[in-house]
Amino acid sequence: MSNHETFKLTIERLPRHVAIIMDGNGRWARLHGQPRIYGHQKGVGRAREACEVALELGIPVLSLYAFSTENWARPPEEVEFLMALLEEYLTKELPIMMEQGIRFHPIGRLQDLPAGIQDKVREAVKATKDNSRLTLNLALNYGGRAELVDAFKDMARLLQEGKLSLQDIKESTVDEFLYTKDQPPPDLLIRTSGEFRISNFLLWQVAYTELYFTTILWPDFDKSEFIKAILEYQRRERRFGGLGY
Repeated sequence: MSNHETFKLTIERLPRHVAIIMDGNGRWARLHGQPRIYGHQKGVGRAREACEVALELGIPVLSLYAFSTENWARPPEEVEFLMALLEEYLTKELPIMMEQGIRFHPIGRLQDLPAGIQDKVREAVKATKDNSRLTLNLALNYGGRAELVDAFKDMARLLQEGKLSLQDIKESTVDEFLYTKDQPPPDLLIRTSGEFRISNFLLWQVAYTELYFTTILWPDFDKSEFIKAILEYQRRERRFGGLGY
């Protein structure tokens, strides 16, 4: 990242939480005459770069949409490859997360992932729990509606047990039952590849999030593109339902 790019950013107005829908790996591979798995491999490197940008700028939370509850419907060989790639990622990145002070925080229905990956996830969570430079939310077997269903079930259970009353339930109460408990909501949501939808990602959390859509495919979303998205975010006036003047 050049000093010129950094200089243009207003440090005081950096987002506290950036969420990214990493889309376009398959199309990128096709454009380069390669199988889809080649695009996924390239995409892993861009995920690492996104973490580096967040660390350099001091953005405390980064959420990456890696595998959705709907992605199981992809061809079995692609799903198998993605699971193997995820296991490899967790193995290789753990020493880097420790070195860079990244706290690994997976979100999603992790209990439905293959047993070997669950073991790697638990290992990474335990090893990085005291790291504090960056919280990395990696969405695995994640769906925004599924997250809300899980939250409502947990609240209903406490209601049945008499540990929670209807009068206690407010918006802040729901926050406490989400996978992202104790985190600020995303200030900026980035989606690559030219699609204009949020695809069931962080549905509750993005109520007032600034949305940034780009035609750049995820394997081409480098540091300069990330900075461009943050610059666009800083040009916007966030009113949260108010008038702003």
